Amino acid sequence: MIKIKAPQFPESIADGEVAGWHAQVGETVRRDDPLVDIETDKVVLEVVAPEDGVLLTIHKKTGDTVTAEEVLGEFDPQALAESNHSQGTEFSNALEKADVQEEGTENFEVSGSEERIASPAARQLAKENLIDLNSLSGSGKNGRITKEDVVAASAGNKKEASAVSTEPADSADLSAPQASWSDLAGRTERRVPMTRLRASIAKRLVEAQQTAAMLTTFNEIDMQSIMSLRSKYKDEFAKTHDGVRLGFMSFFIRASVEALKRFPAVNASIDGPDIVYHGYQDIGVAVGSPRGLVVPVIREADSLTLAELEQQVSGFGKKAQEGKLSIEDMSGGTFTISNGGVFGSLLSTPILNPPQTAILGMHKIQERPVVQDGEIVIRPMMYLALSYDHRLIDGQEAVRFLVTIKELLEEPARILLDL
Repeated sequence: MIKIKAPQFPESIADGEVAGWHAQVGETVRRDDPLVDIETDKVVLEVVAPEDGVLLTIHKKTGDTVTAEEVLGEFDPQALAESNHSQGTEFSNALEKADVQEEGTENFEVSGSEERIASPAARQLAKENLIDLNSLSGSGKNGRITKEDVVAASAGNKKEASAVSTEPADSADLSAPQASWSDLAGRTERRVPMTRLRASIAKRLVEAQQTAAMLTTFNEIDMQSIMSLRSKYKDEFAKTHDGVRLGFMSFFIRASVEALKRFPAVNASIDGPDIVYHGYQDIGVAVGSPRGLVVPVIREADSLTLAELEQQVSGFGKKAQEGKLSIEDMSGGTFTISNGGVFGSLLSTPILNPPQTAILGMHKIQERPVVQDGEIVIRPMMYLALSYDHRLIDGQEAVRFLVTIKELLEEPARILLDL
């Protein structure tokens, strides 16, 4: 018998919370199959099966708080279900009638049905929307259920919301979210506990506004030069760099790095009574995930090419959607870039990511009439926003920093010529 334990947490994380079990008591799993997800303040950690075998007991249910290396359940590598094809139905029926009881634990109803193969993002989205994965047909490789499959199912379920049962989720289903439904005069509501990650995000955002003297300065940039450059070279760029797509983010990262070198205070952080000036540029890039906004960090961004920057941004976006970002991916960072424009935002005020002292907000590119050389012309324009901590950064310094980014992006040759 093997004890299934919570992973070892980094020093900055005291404990985690059981986000959900992928397997149920009595279910046969294969080596490296996911058993349970542990959600921390930053990421979701996956605990996998150490060998082929059967999950015998579960000690920690969904929502329970766990510490590093605390026992979550017990696993028997020898108790493999025999003759899965010929005796599968018989085994399933036997399990459905059985109650598994262990000293010091509760009784849990056993289900012999095998859970469908699904990505972590699809599993989490299904849990949040109370969707049974066994009812879906996967469009991914080998029938794997993708996030898009769950989104489609969720959209269909909204049409039948009035018919949803008001009974709470079965407490025996350890993978189900602890949600409750209410229906008053046909007005349906669903109450779901806030995830640990969402609660951590909420806490940090409130703290940032309460502890920092946050101000925001705005400017606008003519994106014509970068758009023309990208349009001219995107095919050749992808061919040269093994299919890496040339986007806009790499230009903004490169411009930010150059501006940070010229204005060290914007790349600094406040640590109690001290100011820490960083001699490197680790750029955090805010990306959306099924569990909320996360900020993975591109290390030593000043030493990377445009292709390497694009590759890292793309990789982080994929890992965020699949729930595979690690603690290391999101630790540190000296400056953050957030692109609300991908969601259609025209103008917003980004909130600081403590202990950093500044954050750059990108927005939607929109054609607007502007005056150029005394004439009104149509140009693809983007509003930029720089939120900064006025305790450390003066207004004129923040404005000059943002103007520097504007100049570098409107004339990309300045970056290559170090002007």
